[in-house]
Amino acid sequence: MNKFILTIASLAAGLACCAASLPTVAAADSGKVYGVAFYNLENLFDTINSNGRYDLEFSPEGARRWDTRKYNIKINNLANAIAGLVSESTPGGPAIIGIAEVENESVVADLVNAKPLRRRHLQYAHHDSPDLRGIDVALLYDSAQFTVTGVEAHRLFIESNPTFLTRDQLCVSGVLGSDTISVIVNHWPSRLGGQEMSEPMRVAAAELSKQIADSLRAASPLRPIIIMGDLNDDPQNVSCAQVLGARRNAYDVPPTGFYNPWWDILASGKGTLTYKGKWNLFDQIIVGGMLLPDNGATLQLVGAEVCDLDFLKQKEAPYTGMPHRTYAGGRFLYGYSDHFPTQIFLKATK
Repeated sequence: MNKFILTIASLAAGLACCAASLPTVAAADSGKVYGVAFYNLENLFDTINSNGRYDLEFSPEGARRWDTRKYNIKINNLANAIAGLVSESTPGGPAIIGIAEVENESVVADLVNAKPLRRRHLQYAHHDSPDLRGIDVALLYDSAQFTVTGVEAHRLFIESNPTFLTRDQLCVSGVLGSDTISVIVNHWPSRLGGQEMSEPMRVAAAELSKQIADSLRAASPLRPIIIMGDLNDDPQNVSCAQVLGARRNAYDVPPTGFYNPWWDILASGKGTLTYKGKWNLFDQIIVGGMLLPDNGATLQLVGAEVCDLDFLKQKEAPYTGMPHRTYAGGRFLYGYSDHFPTQIFLKATK
């Protein structure tokens, strides 16, 4: 059964509070910077086999001997990684954090309640997807910075392959500063079988993201929109560059278009994961044109970075500098994830 988990005491009460406080927020908010982050958590599974052969690997009886000790280490490590997503302009951490590869609502709750994050009182939106492996996306948020007004899940249906099951796309709308924005959290189909053979699946996922964005803009033409996630494609690939039309140069982007700040970052040699020694930048946060200067929103994009924090990196050759993952070669590495987080920064203007 599909279900939504939205950890706010009352959505209606939150909306009323938000509406009442908007003028004050708008007046006091100028100059404030908000972080918006994304992190693929690399197989955050509990220890219970609830999905037969697909879940056996992450159970005490499975190949990884996945037990409570390893699970708690993983939870604490990921919580430390998210707690580390701070900057001089965002000392309290990101307002919004999209996450991928979470098994269920329970592991998301354990993550936000882990000691390194407990003081932040993060809340979350989660939705059960039909993915065969049982993994979902979710959105963590700081309710002191972001007030949720709506949550919707969108199923990817591929006409040529109607039995194909993957992660739903989670669209969370809310008030950030004095703007109402919508964030579409994704984990597009993998490159299993090779990039070219699997590309149509990601093209279909990009088409769905664009349809969601178009629907949001039809109802609210000036709505700032963010598309984030592990897209399993780089900025220059068809799904991002052509289907979404996410452009490399901000001055080419109309208010209803998309800007992709990760083209130049990847070209500079930085990425979020490696494959056969080559960097990819699959973990993207793509911003709608409304979030660029002079397009009308009070929030404006002022930066983007791969959060390759030193403690998230491998220290041993030949993998020095690569993400310090949880497992490799069947061996538990006491790591974090096989992806680095990414983050953008939005500054409130007058």
